[in-house]
Amino acid sequence: MSIVRKSISLTEQQDAWVKAQISSGDFTNDSEVVRDLIRKAQASNENLASLRAAVKKGRDSGPGTRTMDQIKADVIARLEADGQLPT
Repeated sequence: MSIVRKSISLTEQQDAWVKAQISSGDFTNDSEVVRDLIRKAQASNENLASLRAAVKKGRDSGPGTRTMDQIKADVIARLEADGQLPT
C-alpha cells in the first residue's frame, strides 16, 4: 500500500488532543492518531450502512403479523439461549 502525504490544519485544541494521545503512549506520532481516527470513522460508516439496510429491509417487508407478546417471548428466548439473561 502506498503512502500519500497530506497537510492538514488543526485548531490549537485539536492539536493538544493529538499530542495528548501521543503522550499517553497509545500512538508514536500524529499520523498514527489520524489514521486510527479514519479507520474508526470508516468502521462506523460501515455499521451505519448495515443498520440502514436492515431498517429498509424491515420497512420493505411490510407490517408484521405477530403480537407484542409473541415478539417479547421470542426476544427473551433468544437472550436466554445466548446466556444473556439469568434463567
